[in-house]
Amino acid sequence: MPNHLAGQKSPYLLQHADNPVDWYPWGPEALAKAEREDKPIFLSVGYATCHWCHVMAHECFEDAEVAGLLNEHFVAIKVDREERPDIDDVYMTVCQALTGQGGWPLSVFLTPERRPFFAGTYFPKHPAMGRPGFLQVLSELARRWQSPERARMIQAAEEITRAITPRPQPGRLDEPTLRAAVSQLAQSFDQRYGGFGEAPKFPTPHQYYFLLRRYHHTGEAGLLAMVEKSLGAMRDGGIFDQVGYGFHRYSVDPKWLVPHFEKMLYDQALLTMAYLEAFQATGKARYARTAGQVLEYVLRDMRDPAGGFYSAEDADSQGGEGRFYVWTPAQVAEVLGPAPAKLFNEFYGITGAGNFEHGLSIPHRTGSLEDLARRQGRAQDEVAAELEQSRVRLLAARERRPRPLKDDKVLTAWNGLMIAALAMAHRVLGDPAYLEAAGRAAGFVLGRLTDDQGRLMRRWREGRVQGEGFLEDYAFMIWGLVELHQAGQDPAHLQSALELTEMVSELFGDPAAGGFFFTPVHGESLIIRAKDAHDGALPSSNSAMAYNLLRLARLTGRAELEEAAGRVLEAQGALVQRHPPGFALLLCALQLALAPGREIVLAGEGTDPVMAEMLAALRGRYAPDEVVLLRPGGREGELVGRLAPFSVAMDPPAQGALAYVCQGHACRRPVDSAAALAELLEAGS
Repeated sequence: MPNHLAGQKSPYLLQHADNPVDWYPWGPEALAKAEREDKPIFLSVGYATCHWCHVMAHECFEDAEVAGLLNEHFVAIKVDREERPDIDDVYMTVCQALTGQGGWPLSVFLTPERRPFFAGTYFPKHPAMGRPGFLQVLSELARRWQSPERARMIQAAEEITRAITPRPQPGRLDEPTLRAAVSQLAQSFDQRYGGFGEAPKFPTPHQYYFLLRRYHHTGEAGLLAMVEKSLGAMRDGGIFDQVGYGFHRYSVDPKWLVPHFEKMLYDQALLTMAYLEAFQATGKARYARTAGQVLEYVLRDMRDPAGGFYSAEDADSQGGEGRFYVWTPAQVAEVLGPAPAKLFNEFYGITGAGNFEHGLSIPHRTGSLEDLARRQGRAQDEVAAELEQSRVRLLAARERRPRPLKDDKVLTAWNGLMIAALAMAHRVLGDPAYLEAAGRAAGFVLGRLTDDQGRLMRRWREGRVQGEGFLEDYAFMIWGLVELHQAGQDPAHLQSALELTEMVSELFGDPAAGGFFFTPVHGESLIIRAKDAHDGALPSSNSAMAYNLLRLARLTGRAELEEAAGRVLEAQGALVQRHPPGFALLLCALQLALAPGREIVLAGEGTDPVMAEMLAALRGRYAPDEVVLLRPGGREGELVGRLAPFSVAMDPPAQGALAYVCQGHACRRPVDSAAALAELLEAGS
């Protein structure tokens, strides 16, 4: 019989609806049951595409013996971390504090009052790999709860709760903070393979944003070299899907060869922006191509017909991790024929011995296209064309394999990031399809993922919306809307960004200590009200808000937005100083705050040929400290004037266009051609 998860919309919860464990979703019914029956809570947090969540489910939650213990002695609650990141964040902090590590599945035992007393991640049914068995854990905790030891467990839970309660840690951030972050990143940089630290290696694109900005301001070639080494190695490695495009979650080895095969929407968005910025900073076409390939995957496989974007694709299929993505030489030859297969296998490292489990091979680039063409005695363009034809044929063949699970829920926060990536791609590359896709997704979120007061909601799936938005939903959606405005210059997008920013202040603001709480003021009360500070796979939402506030302040001239950004920076100062690389996007905001910056106002109609030339002149530049505001005539111009009062006097001419370059609250005399604009920008850079 289905348990209490039946009828939920979360794909992760539905994966467990037929377990013999009597799972409940997080909510009043389960919490009341724990209090009424005086039982501890077993909280299990994961997500639909999590490999080790699947393993523990198979070993433990589908097992009658485990289910019997859980059902008798505990109230079992399942949480999808992607729908309830607030719950995940609180109890992951507990796990990291108690064990020194974290991850999913997250397994936490709580008192009926939701205070934690024991935590871990994956547990096998019986002891293995140095881990205690889950049966053993359940039996021992049940015994202690029913004995005089319960008093010590409750005391420990109260002490743990006090220990994780946030405390203000203000401090000053300045140029030395930026230099310290660069130094620490350089120390952890892998000179041989790129990336930072040891395996497992995560992409962390926000660290590349920061290094590119520092390179822009200092000209230190070593900073750009770290970015290029890393982005190149990731694109050539198995972490990139060489056949179907898109990035896998992370690499389990230092070479970026063997990935954890799940694909997350946020990785595609954040990495697309990293490659676009690298293209702007270097002019090297391979970075633009990679960004386009990632977006090709997203638009092909991850877009709902209504315009929103799905969350993830699983790592597992055909009974194992990565089976959808790996090949043998014989499989390639069966699709391509002997000669094209030989070329493809040589370039992408498909061998009889394999580089993965069971003699299977993960496609990866084994060398340069130039070297391959030289060995073949053929023109490079000819070899490239043959490899591309082979890739397309292999992709078509792969589509006939059983696909991994697609987590088709639409999350506001992750869609905000994808909107930003698509909008940036249009601004940098000029493809109108990217702007159209970004606009449709923004319309989807603002039309279907808001309540009757215009506040953001968390998740949409199969027509059902659930959960109030968290800070990251607002922060990343504002990011997307600002990028969408910069790409298409529709003032309605700027207006929406400002309206959401006002809501952030009302719903999440901390007037006493500065910065923003992760949950809204009227939201569910957890054991603590936390602030999202450190970057993880996603950049911190407080960091994103600081960055948003500064860009909006430059676009509108509103000093109070810049002051609010300063309070976010100061609120986390002492925390940042301990380990600056863990706050990469906040450091991008700090760099923007310290830089003089420039506001470029283009007065004229968007359809005017001179305006088109001016916009084209701005397209290819890497200028992270600049914002652009189009000031047309008519009603749109009136709206721009209300949103950005400093632009009111910059009336568009009857013909052509005028460009005003402003810096430090002062504007230069306007120029009336793209050439003059380019000269003015070059002189001031």
